[in-house]
Amino acid sequence: MAGSGNRATHILSTSSTLFGLCYVVFTSLKAFKLDAQTVMDEFTAFAMVLFLTSCIFSYFSLKSFKRSALFEQIADYVFLVGLFSLFLITIFIVFNIAH
Repeated sequence: MAGSGNRATHILSTSSTLFGLCYVVFTSLKAFKLDAQTVMDEFTAFAMVLFLTSCIFSYFSLKSFKRSALFEQIADYVFLVGLFSLFLITIFIVFNIAH
């Protein structure tokens, strides 16, 4: 796959950044004691796990020679699911559905 290492690098940096963003949202929910009132903390924790998993697989893609394409594809799909869960969290926050 041509240029696959470049895509794995982008997945690694973006998923680690989004993991940090989810961590800030998660700790803010805990600090303001909004975790008992909403399901946003569960969705945020799920997104954190997805982005961390994407980081791990994209790192494996950069370090592996035999299974580089497979690890990159897994990282790509997990990253996409993480983006979708972050979208749901945003919808909950914007429309205040979680109350």
